Amino acid sequence: MSKKVDRRDFLKSSGLAAAAMAMSGRACFAQGAAGRSDGPPNIVFIMTDDMGIGDTTVYNRESKVSTPNMEKLAEQGTVFTDAHSPSSMCTPTRYALLTGRYCWRTWLWRGVYGGYNRPLIDKGRMTIASLLKDRGYGTACVGKWHLGMNWGLKEGRRPDEDGDFSQSNIDFSKPITEGPLDRGFDYFFGTSGCTTDDPPMCFIEDNRATVIPSMISPIDPANEGRELYMAPGWKHEDADIEFTSKSIQFMENHVKSRPDDPFFLYLPLSVPHIPWYPPDMVKGKSGAGPRGDQVVLADWSLGEIMKALDRLNVTENTLLIFTSDNGPRAGVHGHESSWHYRGEKGDLWEGGHRMPFIARWPAKITLGTTCDEVTCFTDMLATFAAITGAELPNNAGEDSFNILPALLGERLDKPIRDSLFHHNGQVAFRQGDWKLIPGIQGNGSSAGRGRKALFNLKEDPDEKNNLWEQHPEVVERMTTLLKQQMEQGYSRPL
Repeated sequence: MSKKVDRRDFLKSSGLAAAAMAMSGRACFAQGAAGRSDGPPNIVFIMTDDMGIGDTTVYNRESKVSTPNMEKLAEQGTVFTDAHSPSSMCTPTRYALLTGRYCWRTWLWRGVYGGYNRPLIDKGRMTIASLLKDRGYGTACVGKWHLGMNWGLKEGRRPDEDGDFSQSNIDFSKPITEGPLDRGFDYFFGTSGCTTDDPPMCFIEDNRATVIPSMISPIDPANEGRELYMAPGWKHEDADIEFTSKSIQFMENHVKSRPDDPFFLYLPLSVPHIPWYPPDMVKGKSGAGPRGDQVVLADWSLGEIMKALDRLNVTENTLLIFTSDNGPRAGVHGHESSWHYRGEKGDLWEGGHRMPFIARWPAKITLGTTCDEVTCFTDMLATFAAITGAELPNNAGEDSFNILPALLGERLDKPIRDSLFHHNGQVAFRQGDWKLIPGIQGNGSSAGRGRKALFNLKEDPDEKNNLWEQHPEVVERMTTLLKQQMEQGYSRPL
């Protein structure tokens, strides 16, 4: 029996999670589906860019964007109701997802990368890709990288003083180093920064630009008056169609050449990030303007991946996860892109980081179910390690918790996570139903300067009632634990 997340109070005892628990008698959902797995699963992780929990009808039944493929995925898998990106901004989320470590533990306390920044992931640090590659997986990243790489330089030129690259110093015909191929991926096709907003606007395949970009005038509103390099013939609206095609090609080639080995596909789409230039195939298909049309494009991409998995006869033993990197921009025409939650992209409020998170694994996950376990994208490293029988060393995945028991519907006597950080230049801290915003900042961030707040998310999921003054004992307890986890360099048990 299928259940949908169609109520705004799903965190309360009368909401969807409680209904699912009453049906199954479990903290999350019923035990795994019938059928046996043949070896470790393929893993496909699709992550949109700036899509909110209210953009899909899976969560928000009043969404003005039709998302039938997301609905289908939810019907065939499980919907997490309390899943979070580790940051409300792009680059920090990508770093934390791939490494299992909060990005604020690096030098990047605030802001995001562009297309010319030095590598953010340290050489030798374990990533999801390197973990899975060591376990026999073929690995691919197709889409927006946004974590830095070393560009080839013109003769006699060198990086800037801070180690980043100036586009005038780059020889785009030279190979790229310390990018995805040096962080565990066998194959890469994508862009270095925000696909449609950061120069250079060109595709990179493995470690070279597919077309050499050249200087153009700032004719695109997304350029914000900047001069930038763009490949001749580049069209913003074609990028995610190409990403989808290359992803399918990777899966087809892998199944043909390595039929006995599993694959890992990381597909970070560029939509619905600005600029909002939907291709003709989805133009006008939503009731939420061009941005909503690009959510339709993300749903189309998901559908194409699902059809390809069916065609390749690998659906049964493939873990397919669909989510978004952080909160959305505001909707139009009455569309609530953050659903009923307060905040949007860049905020510490729930709308900035509470994400759609839908997982399907027919061999293991019961269809049409929900889970209210608190989870974070940092948890993917430990979870994929558990799936493949790997053991994380103490110097990897410092903030990664294994959520495989939640995915598989095991009875949970206590929460998998006892705490969770949120980040946007300052931090917020979650423990159980409580969420603390302590005003702690790094590197001069002005985001929410001086703001201090405490919310009970069970009673107040929309964060309207600040309880800082009423519960000093909670503030003290959470502040002590927060500082301990920040200072010790990890949050998971070691």
